[in-house]
Amino acid sequence: MSMDARTPLLYLVHRIPYPPNKGDKVRSFNILRELARRHRVFLGCFVDQPEDMACVESLHAWCEEVCALPLDPRRGRLASLVGLATGEALSLPYYRSRQLRAWVQRTVAKHAIRQAVAFSGPMAQYLDVPGIERRVVDFCDVDSAKWSEYAETRPWPLSWLYRREGRRLLAFERAAALSADAATFVTEAEADLFRRAAPEAAPRVHALPNGVDTGYFSPEAGYPNPYPQGGPVIVFTGAMDYWPNIDAVSAFVREVLPRILAAEPTARFYIVGMNPAPAVQALAGAQVVVTGRVEDIRPWLAHAEVVVAPLRIARGIQNKVLEAMAMGKAVVVSAAAAVGLAGRAGRDFAVAEGADSFAAQVADLLADAGRRASLGQEARACVLTHYAWAAHLSALERLLARPSPAPSPTQAREAHA
Repeated sequence: MSMDARTPLLYLVHRIPYPPNKGDKVRSFNILRELARRHRVFLGCFVDQPEDMACVESLHAWCEEVCALPLDPRRGRLASLVGLATGEALSLPYYRSRQLRAWVQRTVAKHAIRQAVAFSGPMAQYLDVPGIERRVVDFCDVDSAKWSEYAETRPWPLSWLYRREGRRLLAFERAAALSADAATFVTEAEADLFRRAAPEAAPRVHALPNGVDTGYFSPEAGYPNPYPQGGPVIVFTGAMDYWPNIDAVSAFVREVLPRILAAEPTARFYIVGMNPAPAVQALAGAQVVVTGRVEDIRPWLAHAEVVVAPLRIARGIQNKVLEAMAMGKAVVVSAAAAVGLAGRAGRDFAVAEGADSFAAQVADLLADAGRRASLGQEARACVLTHYAWAAHLSALERLLARPSPAPSPTQAREAHA
């Protein structure tokens, strides 16, 4: 018989939370690690990268049981088409699995699980099982708003499809938030956006900010220089099959980099991150390098002169920005990427809007080592003050314990209208 006094908890994640090598996995892993301090965690997740199946065993360091199911993105996209026939958001059938639902039902009953956390909105579809008494859905971002933003930048018929997804997903998000005891978002700005979109669920909505492991991302450690000899380096890091990242680096190379090169002809732009899409690979040239996946992002940050986050579509706090700041780097972000970022623009990070402004900010930093150092030192101090994972995630335990507010009958009817 187990002598473990921790209570059992169900944790459902749309993508395996290990290794924590991209934005959503950094957050889902740190939530897992925090939950495991007080709970016996039963993890259900999908694995959309075949190489990540080898990481399932590692999860037993934090989980009592793991159900990790392979998800082929191509089959997932075909499954999504069911949503066109049923009228639901396409994201829901993409992450729908009879096998996972059966595991959830069996596991909740067998272990008398009463508490559950779903990471990302579509995973909330698995929470309507007998026995669960406390439900928290970590939406992270308002994904419905993200799809609506995508619609503004894509041609028809994608614009129609994305606009539809935004509407249908918002309807699901509203119902899921109202059915949960708490709905969490990565910034207060995202939480406010959802409160306005779903006023009936507003009492249940909370901000649960991201953090950064400042011991791991530290400028104090020595890192080998991964860059060949040459001019100063500007770096962008992130998963390069993610549309906002693809859009960001494409616009940067097309509109910003030529202006920087006019001031500093030897500058080089490195795009560092896994799964570069064909559109990203096509950017490679004499002064643009696309690395693909790297084993450790820290050397690439440590030896860059400037880190950029020129995102035109951004929701929530960007982990790539926090990691660069933790490494004591001078960071230039777009106004969209700066929303919800603690600290002061101009002191802890630089904010630019438009190609001319972005190029001028980066070129000035490349030319001024003293300002780069000052901005980097303040960035590190900002992260140490505002972005400790444990402090942020301690609120999750309180949300799992507190009673949920009851909506009025009018609010409930509006949510399901």
